[in-house]
Amino acid sequence: MRDGAFDSEPVLAICGWSGSGKTTILERAIHPLVERGLRVAVVKHDAHGIDIDREGKDSARLFAAGADVHLRGPGETFTRSIRRREDGIERAVAEMLADHDVVLVEGHKNTPLPKVWCHLKGENDVPEEVAAVIEALPFGDRQLDVLLPIIDHRLTEAHNRRSRLGGVLIGGKSRRMGSPKHGLVISGESLLTRVAGVLKSRTEAVIILGPGLIPDDASSLDKLGDAPGTGQGPLAGIMTAHRWAPRASWVVAACDMPGISAEAVDWLVEQRRPGRWAIIPRDDEGRLQPTLALYEPQAGTLFRALIGEGHRAVRHVADWPEVYTPQIPGNLGQAWVNVNTPGDLEAFVRAKDR
Repeated sequence: MRDGAFDSEPVLAICGWSGSGKTTILERAIHPLVERGLRVAVVKHDAHGIDIDREGKDSARLFAAGADVHLRGPGETFTRSIRRREDGIERAVAEMLADHDVVLVEGHKNTPLPKVWCHLKGENDVPEEVAAVIEALPFGDRQLDVLLPIIDHRLTEAHNRRSRLGGVLIGGKSRRMGSPKHGLVISGESLLTRVAGVLKSRTEAVIILGPGLIPDDASSLDKLGDAPGTGQGPLAGIMTAHRWAPRASWVVAACDMPGISAEAVDWLVEQRRPGRWAIIPRDDEGRLQPTLALYEPQAGTLFRALIGEGHRAVRHVADWPEVYTPQIPGNLGQAWVNVNTPGDLEAFVRAKDR
């Protein structure tokens, strides 16, 4: 494993000698985290081997024959895989980060993972050979009081350090408008440039998402065409963005929202919390507005599920409890108004010029 590979991620190893209470403290820590709506994963090291299926069971026979076996049952799934060279701890943690808020590791004291050390009774020193220990837990009942704030701190720090990128969705057929909306001009600039400019003021970089010709005043922006297997329309653009930068937080805006403002983007960002995988606002009529919204890395898992279920509309991602759908403040509502027809555009320009 590369040193520091997960220093900026919500990953923590719980280490200590046998009898120090590693499993007990993990079990006690998981309950309050899950009750807060967080998805928690645990990677457990067992030096004695893995004993899961009784000999003779169907799944055990299939595994013994040489296959990786995925089990599905009421309320749970389980995958049992043959250990291969590429199946290192780094890969396991990275895969779990894709659809969990925090990954806890039991053991693996000889890896460079950030870790806490559980003392044995009477033990005061961390072994010199154990690296990357950020805290030692006292033996006994106070362990949880020390551990939970450490996990919370790592969650918050990882959330705050996450790269924030902006994506402008283009590529609709624009039948009612009569021409591609992202090329329409207001006050001497294209709609695409107008929306990208607002996002650029609040993100590290802005990427154009979707097919279509780019107006001259936006030619300096990077562009991603829809990747294969990502669906259609806005869903394809958002999924492509996640594939391109899977550990980034994406603020996505449609190109046909000329009223977008930095204040609206700031409000979206302020709604972020660990455990909220997407922020999709609702307008004053209760309608979801997924094309000026914020998507965290774990939202990619939800989009893949949507595509697998045959959905084409991004709004269906709000069916998951990890998606937060706050009411848009009244003073910011104009930012979520689309212009779909020449009349809509004229009305916006008239209102702007008053």
